[in-house]
Amino acid sequence: MLGSDPDDVKRRLRQLKKLETGIRFKNRQLTGRESYVWNIFFSTKDDESVRYPFRLLVDMEKQAFSDVIAEYFSMVYFLYYKENGILDRDLYDPVLLSELGLPAHSTSGEIKKRFRELAKKHHPDRGGDSGSFIRLMSIYQKLIESR
Repeated sequence: MLGSDPDDVKRRLRQLKKLETGIRFKNRQLTGRESYVWNIFFSTKDDESVRYPFRLLVDMEKQAFSDVIAEYFSMVYFLYYKENGILDRDLYDPVLLSELGLPAHSTSGEIKKRFRELAKKHHPDRGGDSGSFIRLMSIYQKLIESR
């Protein structure tokens, strides 16, 4: 397991935030109001509101942790490209894609196919939860509108 040492995990997380600062805010004066991807993904405390709570990271296997870091950097670079006007129109929001269980490089066809699979599963007329279905519809709509 990765996290036999919680202090090592904290150190790695702090390094990630420094890297994000260097990537996204390198040529800007920091104001303290910057919106970090790090704050969505991580916390060095037991904060359950983030995508990957600290306890989960401490107990995570090395490969799973590597996958989390890859997902994190996909989002960091997605925002960097978007903020600097160099976003390729073929890119979709990696956070929304991950909520559908898709990789950051998914195509529109893959998104549509996955949406249909999940819609069948979560549709209230087929025994699914209406809240999950509404969330799925919202994600899909955001992905379509980003085109």
